[in-house]
Amino acid sequence: MKLPSIFLLLLITKLSFAQVQNDSKLTIDQIMQGEDFVGYLPTDVSWSDDSKDIYFSWNPNKDTIRSTYRVDIVSKKTSKLTFDDLKQKTNAGIYSKDKQWMVYQKEGDLFLMNTTNYSKKRITNTNARESNPVFSGDQKSIIYELDNNLYQWHINEGTTTQLTNFKSGKDKSEAKLNAQDQWLEDDQLQYFNILEKRKNETEAQKYRKEQTTLERPETVYLGDKNLFDLNISADLKYVIYGLYTSPKNKNTTVPDYVTESGYIKDLNARPKVGSDQYTYESWILNLKTGETYQIKTNAIEGIKDKPNYLKEYAKNPSDYKDTYDKPRAVNIDSPIFSGDGKAIVNITSQDNKDRWIMLVNLTDGSLKLIDRQHDDAWIGGPGVGWFSYPKMGWIDNNTIWFKSEKTGYSHLYSANVNTGKIKALTEGNYEIRETSLSKDKKTFFITSNKVSPHEQHFYHLSVKGGKLTQITSRQGGHEVTVSPDEKYLAVRYSYSNKPWELFVMPNKAGVEMIQLTTSTTADFNAYNWVDSEIINFTARDGVQVPATLFKPTEAKKNGAAIIFVHGAGYKQNVHHWWADYDKEYMFHNFLADNGYTVLAIDFRASDGYGRDWRTAIYRHMGGKDLDDQIDGAKYLIESQGIDKDRLGIYGGSYGGFITMMAMFNSPDTFKSGAALRSVTDWAHYNHGYTSPILNTPVEDPKAYKQSSPLYFAEGLKGHLLMLHGMIDTNVHFQDVARLSQRLIELKKENWELAVFPLEGHGFKESSSWSDEYRRIFKLFQETLN
Repeated sequence: MKLPSIFLLLLITKLSFAQVQNDSKLTIDQIMQGEDFVGYLPTDVSWSDDSKDIYFSWNPNKDTIRSTYRVDIVSKKTSKLTFDDLKQKTNAGIYSKDKQWMVYQKEGDLFLMNTTNYSKKRITNTNARESNPVFSGDQKSIIYELDNNLYQWHINEGTTTQLTNFKSGKDKSEAKLNAQDQWLEDDQLQYFNILEKRKNETEAQKYRKEQTTLERPETVYLGDKNLFDLNISADLKYVIYGLYTSPKNKNTTVPDYVTESGYIKDLNARPKVGSDQYTYESWILNLKTGETYQIKTNAIEGIKDKPNYLKEYAKNPSDYKDTYDKPRAVNIDSPIFSGDGKAIVNITSQDNKDRWIMLVNLTDGSLKLIDRQHDDAWIGGPGVGWFSYPKMGWIDNNTIWFKSEKTGYSHLYSANVNTGKIKALTEGNYEIRETSLSKDKKTFFITSNKVSPHEQHFYHLSVKGGKLTQITSRQGGHEVTVSPDEKYLAVRYSYSNKPWELFVMPNKAGVEMIQLTTSTTADFNAYNWVDSEIINFTARDGVQVPATLFKPTEAKKNGAAIIFVHGAGYKQNVHHWWADYDKEYMFHNFLADNGYTVLAIDFRASDGYGRDWRTAIYRHMGGKDLDDQIDGAKYLIESQGIDKDRLGIYGGSYGGFITMMAMFNSPDTFKSGAALRSVTDWAHYNHGYTSPILNTPVEDPKAYKQSSPLYFAEGLKGHLLMLHGMIDTNVHFQDVARLSQRLIELKKENWELAVFPLEGHGFKESSSWSDEYRRIFKLFQETLN
């Protein structure tokens, strides 16, 4: 009997799903519940003002949303904050020089706290939004921002003075008539006495009002530019402010198909790389004279230097000049003022090749070079730039500290702003990740991976340099928040197979941490999570590449392997702390239970290994970073007994991009691949991420052609599964739609596209996560077994 074709289709689908057998105690639905399965781990750690309680976000009872909890560090008693507690809770603030007072902003109002008895005084109670409060240099007043202007609240008198008066537009009183209109006005006044009389009366009234008006700050007109970033010197003599002009770019529209109204809603997303950028200026206002002048960057060292890659595109190499005729565009960060009125600024070229630290002459806006870091690729690194805000500050009125990647690793330096002498405070093949200065400015509090790239510990370091004193000791990751009195540490600690929990310890070496929370669920604890092995394999260029290895038991080993590619590119996934990719970590346990060997690689471009590792992909994404995946596959075949014809690969975002490049450019290495929310053409991604690595499509088309999967789709041989959220405003659905059309035109057959109408770049719903990973598991079960 011949069955109807629709019945055959249903039967085939049913049989196909029936083949996907799971030999793990875990299920994909469990794993993809996220916090509901793992537990709601403590986050957003802070201290009470008296250093006796630690506050943190938690949800041990699986309420509708998280709440703020406190734990007493002596009794270890934990309690949930009430609404009244939350109203009274202070925010992080700025301390006075003697540390007796702290000013802070909360919900748009300002508060002053006495640190001797922790009493609080509400300075403002308005529907407006006061923000960014700081103490004046003499500690007698508080300066704050309101509606793009600075105000001074006098502590003793309780009075308020407006310090600046910035306004959009131009000063109409100084507007000049053109020659034609001026002639007409002069002619009218000459022949009509009443008009001349009224004009004289108006001018007299204006003059009298000017002479009798109470003192006010002079108006500074901004023209057609926009104001941002107001900063005032401690002596209240100078204000440094920023102006910007918005580009007129064409943004990408992302349609949202499944909405409450039933109508399609267009989401306004970002422009593409290479589009016009914001233009920035920094100005100084002399509060005494009312004079304004721009901080000029057109004469700083190397400002006209061209990037080296442009030589490749020179039509006449003999006529090529290695400098521009005009200075490069730059971004100037917020100034940092010393106690005696000096100011330093971090300046970054918009082409990402240079970073200058400069001393600003506040009297005329001129600049003095303290340090320049140049990189033919792009400036970056922890506390230096790109994925990290530049960190620096004053040690005393003559000495600053800053971070630089000039040696290949992010390290700490000091510099005398008068002599220009620079001193390295740390050195070695490791990174200084986080840095802050103690209140007495004698000690740096540092987080570093000095012990190993796969661990992060807390250290003390004298401001004069010397030996780093390691405070934390357990193998793993430590996220440290220092108490206000600097005597204790609140530590969020985790290990490879132990999620983040909250601990406390004294701020000194040789003391054990005490655990304060237990957050994981009974279901999570019932499974024996793998303490995954960290290995190194040798890449084709001789470099040792770190990776995490998940091995099945010999009894379950099926001879197949899967390589996981982490996202972001500049991200670390090989380490001894609980993974940001926690769902993937759990999925890898699940895969190992089902017989698969899994390798997760910190390929070239990953975070945590210094400048050369980060910039190895300059001008060629899908170059050395892809080589590392292929060399990892070779390691699996040669060292782990994996069948060369049973290798799979998967990853999301940047990991999805690499998966596609692997399937297209090394089609004989991987039998199948799953690419999630993938970039398929870097010319369609954003400017801030892409331009440092690949420059721009117009100026460096070679970089984009060799880095984008779209141009290599004809190489596909194996089975490719693509998965993408349709309202992804980061990597737009357009990316995968364009590649799908390319695969159609190339007559490729072994590919599928799964779409998720209600998901963006980072999926939110466990149902979507489960659907996604069931499809990935099914792909590997059907192609690698």
